[in-house]
Amino acid sequence: MAATLQGRKIAFIVTDGFEQAELTSPKQALEAAGAQVDIVSNKAGTVQGMNHDQKADAFKIDRVLDVVDALEYDGLMLPGGVVNADAIRLDKKAQSFVKAIQAAGKPIGVICHGAWLLISAGVVEGRTLTSWPSLHDDLRNAGAKWVDQEVVRDGNWVSSRKPDDLPAFNKELIVLMAEAPERIAV
Repeated sequence: MAATLQGRKIAFIVTDGFEQAELTSPKQALEAAGAQVDIVSNKAGTVQGMNHDQKADAFKIDRVLDVVDALEYDGLMLPGGVVNADAIRLDKKAQSFVKAIQAAGKPIGVICHGAWLLISAGVVEGRTLTSWPSLHDDLRNAGAKWVDQEVVRDGNWVSSRKPDDLPAFNKELIVLMAEAPERIAV
């Protein structure tokens, strides 16, 4: 039986410059499994996607970090993209959101450069994950074990390297989200 995510609510944290496939592919997979997905950002309006270094589509923001509570969500997804990841990692509200999700033991999916936010939030020490290869020094210096694999599962986290890994990543992301306890609606 396929995993079902009916009733699950997943936050995708991004700002301008995210790798579009790393948002759209997991978002479509999660929604096809029944999850509600919100694009959460540090700004209102829209965010600009990228296909590597070329502008792609703009996406409507569903929620803004200033007014969102991490505990409204059953899980978190962090797409990559160098510009996105380098900017969002400095946002204190994004860091707090990540810390709250991690403290609650909720599932976190991360791909490519998205791991920079996990580093800046101070939650990678002792974890095993993968990322775009250029982040391996950053992750190791922050106390993580970096491995070069298509998909890595470590407890409540699943990580992947790049858009080519999305089919395997999406499959494991759905399993991870389905295994987690559902949040209690208030």
